[in-house]
Amino acid sequence: MVLAASMGWVAAPFPLHAQSASFAAGRVDAPRISPVQIAALESPPKRTSWGEVSGTPAVAAQTEEKSQHQIAEEQLKEEEKQRMLGLLPSFNVMYRPHAVSLTAMQKMRLAFRGAIDPSNFATAPLVAGYNEAMHADVGFPWGARGFWERTGAAYLDTFNGSMIGTGILPAVLHQDPRYFRMGHGSMVRRSLYSLANNVACKHDNSGRWEPNYSNIAGNIAAGALSNLYYPSHGSSVGKTFSNGLMVVVTGGMGTLVDEFWPDISRKFLHKDPTHGLDAQPRAADLAAKQAKKDQQ
Repeated sequence: MVLAASMGWVAAPFPLHAQSASFAAGRVDAPRISPVQIAALESPPKRTSWGEVSGTPAVAAQTEEKSQHQIAEEQLKEEEKQRMLGLLPSFNVMYRPHAVSLTAMQKMRLAFRGAIDPSNFATAPLVAGYNEAMHADVGFPWGARGFWERTGAAYLDTFNGSMIGTGILPAVLHQDPRYFRMGHGSMVRRSLYSLANNVACKHDNSGRWEPNYSNIAGNIAAGALSNLYYPSHGSSVGKTFSNGLMVVVTGGMGTLVDEFWPDISRKFLHKDPTHGLDAQPRAADLAAKQAKKDQQ
């Protein structure tokens, strides 16, 4: 980087007299810069459309922001290809432990992509048939008309829950709607972790764990909307909250499947949905166990 400065490509990142003083003291206190900014400083200058020289702090910051967005876009495209058995979508499952946070528009796109997936149109009639057989939601008429009305209601439940709980609220509250797999450790630890993810999530950028307001409030809001199209539903606030919380509890079954599906796939189908991302932490676990045995 100093060589680049001496060749006239870019200005030195801090004053030369400060560098000389640092060298005299036997150290160089270089400012902290990201890898993206380093790449920008080591590249020959280029004029932007606004006349700015690439490599300046302003352009480097723009490059870093664009790079983060691009990385998130690449990871999002990977997620949109994830399916169990090639059929059931697992778009909201992240196999990378340190994924880049999504923008508000990316969250909405991911939620909408999942909501309109053909699998939801296929499962809605199954839910409707089950409810009719169990004499649930008796406000619907019987016969073909009632069946299709139940089908539409079942699909709306999925659509509303997806858009509100994994799209709108995460965008507003800056929460990550995805499930970050643990992928290693004991079965008990992984099970508890997956269940806890229904009530906890990561905050954008910081990665700090916090209550999953998006999931909880999203299910309650979707339950409130269902009062508009379920004839047997009343407008009881208590019933709306209880139904929403029940969805949160039953959602634990889904996160358990998300956590252990790659293990099942590797064992019985000889396919690794994580494409090797589980290998490194598993190897670290084995090394830690071996080291513990050696100490005993």
